[in-house]
Amino acid sequence: MRRRLTSWCIPLLLGAASAAWGQALQPLPPIEPPKAEQVELGKYLFFEPRLSGDGGVSCDTCHDPATGWGDGKALSTGYPGSEYFRNAQTLLNAAYYKRNYWDGRMAGSDLPTLVRDHLTEAHFMQVDGRLLAERLKQVPEYVEMFQKAFSGEPTFGRTLTAVAAFLKTITSRNAPIDRHLRGDGSALSAEAKEGLALFQGKAGCAQCHNGPLLSDQKFHALGVPENPDIFADPFRHTTFRRFFRTLGAPYAENYREDPGLYGVTKEKADWGRFRTPSLREVSRTAPYMHNGSLASLEDVVAFYDGGGGQQRNKSPLLKPLGLTAGEKRALVEFLTSLAGDPVIIERPELPDYTPRKLGQN
Repeated sequence: MRRRLTSWCIPLLLGAASAAWGQALQPLPPIEPPKAEQVELGKYLFFEPRLSGDGGVSCDTCHDPATGWGDGKALSTGYPGSEYFRNAQTLLNAAYYKRNYWDGRMAGSDLPTLVRDHLTEAHFMQVDGRLLAERLKQVPEYVEMFQKAFSGEPTFGRTLTAVAAFLKTITSRNAPIDRHLRGDGSALSAEAKEGLALFQGKAGCAQCHNGPLLSDQKFHALGVPENPDIFADPFRHTTFRRFFRTLGAPYAENYREDPGLYGVTKEKADWGRFRTPSLREVSRTAPYMHNGSLASLEDVVAFYDGGGGQQRNKSPLLKPLGLTAGEKRALVEFLTSLAGDPVIIERPELPDYTPRKLGQN
């Protein structure tokens, strides 16, 4: 007879998994709150198209609060005139990552530099920092907000700091899994508790999805199927080739699959490896994987149940699981419990340009 797990069993499972695979699941630790005036300014700048080269896109173009702080697309939209070749990851909990981007090419601990890369990258927002600062100086409301936040005028560096301060506030809140880990026995449904046991046991998800972020923050090759749009769409393929040539990846013109971490390290063992994403808020951030090739959580569970895809250096951690239909449903139910209260920020009414008096430029 099949036995359901009672709530007192769960801590034992968490401890056993911790011993076998490293960190157990944990609530997110608090972040030191940034200066309120910088957060408020950063919120305005996050939605501000003047931060892009042509003034036509803003941070929320690809990281929309209404779509889980991603864009809801398999492959993100690039700077006007181009398209991108990877999925736009959610900004939820971005401040907790050790490495950022799917290929980990930037340190997560340096959010202002990460913001700079997003603003200046040719296929993201393509702005010149000097132009950005001069634009903001033509808006009296921004001049006043910068004065309050930094005791100085708008500059590129202060813009990066303000947006980074805002990003630190985009975090998971009141997730059922966190209430459960703090001892609330009613926070998870019976099916979600069964999914948690599978996550830690038979399904082996916690081998890579552990700790407070539900990510080991390491890199793995899974054999994720390629998204054919990358190579069928000339705009995406052009971006793809330009990106890897810029990184100095050898023979980039011959690639017919995304090399992932290899493009950064140039080490053969890193071919096709991508950073383990956080599973927090995962039910809000479809589609999934670095190229958006899996449309739903059900697709993701089926992919892992089959032992992943074909990859020459696929992680040995991936093996067929033999999950039943009920076990798959329980896993999906547990994954939905990783989402907390929606983090929705209404787009502020952005101020207009005002000509400055002669001599103030």
